[in-house]
Amino acid sequence: MMIIDILLAVIAGLALIAGFIGCLLPILPGPPLAMAGLIAAYFSDYCVISVKTLIMCTIITVIVTVLDVVAPIWFTKKYGGTKYGFYGATAGLIFGIFFGPFGIIAGPFIGALAGELLKDYKDLNKALKAAIGTFIGFLFGTGIKLMACGAFIWIFISSML
Repeated sequence: MMIIDILLAVIAGLALIAGFIGCLLPILPGPPLAMAGLIAAYFSDYCVISVKTLIMCTIITVIVTVLDVVAPIWFTKKYGGTKYGFYGATAGLIFGIFFGPFGIIAGPFIGALAGELLKDYKDLNKALKAAIGTFIGFLFGTGIKLMACGAFIWIFISSML
């Protein structure tokens, strides 16, 4: 085996790990990064991944990426939220990262609530309902990204065995 095959396999593994982390960090595009890792693995002799698998994973990546954008907006609007709640949830996630797993889960909810209260500071019940909707949308989007990236990692590991 050539050094390029080892390098491709290492790059693939690192891209998959970064993609999984990117599911929680809004800065990194999780599923597309993980998909890039699968493509790198495809070209390595250490991994056996079919073109059919790559096509299916690409389709999944596109669907998950679209759902990750659409679902939070849909849930936010369904529960009466505004863009303030959506932006607050994103800011809450970024600040929540510094507080570990609890911060990653609670941060978007607290941020959405704060954003909605900034918009209409007099109506706590409305802001709370909107924050719950934003939070559900965030959890849905994050959940589908984690499942997709987890499946891509499983494909990568099983292709090496």
